[in-house]
Amino acid sequence: MLGMVGVNIALVHDWLNQLGGAEDVLSVLHQMYPRAPIFTSIYDRRRMPAAWRAWDIRSTWMDHLPAVHRHHQPYMPVFAWVWAHYRIPPEHDVILSNKSAFCIGARPSHAGGRHICYCLTPTRFTYDFDTYAQRERIPPGASAILRALNAYLRRWEAQAAQRVDRFIAISREVQQRIRRYYGRESVIIYPPVEMPSDLPAGRDDGFYLIVSRLLPYKRMDLAIEAFGRLGLPLVIAGDGRDRPRLERMAADLPGRNVRLVGRVDERTLQTLLAGCRAFVFPGAEDFGIAPIRAMAYGKPVIAYAAGGALDTVIDGVTGKLFHAQTAEALAEAVVESSGVTFAPAVIRRHAEQFSAERFKEALMAEIQGWSAKS
Repeated sequence: MLGMVGVNIALVHDWLNQLGGAEDVLSVLHQMYPRAPIFTSIYDRRRMPAAWRAWDIRSTWMDHLPAVHRHHQPYMPVFAWVWAHYRIPPEHDVILSNKSAFCIGARPSHAGGRHICYCLTPTRFTYDFDTYAQRERIPPGASAILRALNAYLRRWEAQAAQRVDRFIAISREVQQRIRRYYGRESVIIYPPVEMPSDLPAGRDDGFYLIVSRLLPYKRMDLAIEAFGRLGLPLVIAGDGRDRPRLERMAADLPGRNVRLVGRVDERTLQTLLAGCRAFVFPGAEDFGIAPIRAMAYGKPVIAYAAGGALDTVIDGVTGKLFHAQTAEALAEAVVESSGVTFAPAVIRRHAEQFSAERFKEALMAEIQGWSAKS
């Protein structure tokens, strides 16, 4: 059976040049299969955790392309080409891909090999290019060239999807995309979230919290504008290329009530989660791990009602949903949530269904159950 003694699994991941939810999933997959090599296109050792240097991570010749580690977006067609021709060594019986882009094209080297895809999302670059180009700030000249290649890349990705033996989606939103873009069915297993063993002693230090990479599509600008109007304290932890613009926005607020504290270590993050009044989640995400971490601390989540938040936030029970992605709607939701008495223990119990242990159990059961039928 897959995942058991005698079966060699290979983990496949699109690229390793930044830390985010995809890399959190990869870390747990490595815990499950510590002997499995990780095949990836590029690997920037300086920007990834030092502990990962002891892992068996195998990258491609793309590592040597100019500036690819910091600016991988213009190379998207090259990533597709590499994965289209990539063959996993024949000693591996099963590919388990952790896919957000083109690694769906990786194939076993022998006819009996299997490919199970844990699908974070169909590739935004191909299926929602305009939004992708805007959020990644691709220069107009490069954007025009990349747009011209999109029809081909969409066809190739849809064909590659037909060679996958089993799809697992991270949320209902992603499940619907897999059906729409690939014509394939999938099961849902929510991503793993590391959480404290017990509900920590809660307190309310009066501030609201965001933990996120600072990228345009995350919509931190909405949060800064909303809290500027409310005059309530907001702490934003994280880093990214949008940070200078967001810091200017925060500095222009009359009350100077929004603080950007940069990337924080784990202990500081735990302190922030324990002390915040509520967690704010203004973007549309495929899932969203940070809000679950906040709920593990018994904290309500104020979230835009789209994407993964619809799977994880129960309106009025574990948080508050707002339905228009505007500063006005977010500010109104913050005010409304202040009038609700949330039960930390109830929020914590809800979060536990997304724990790393639940993920491991569900994924192992799915892989073994599927293999027994195939």
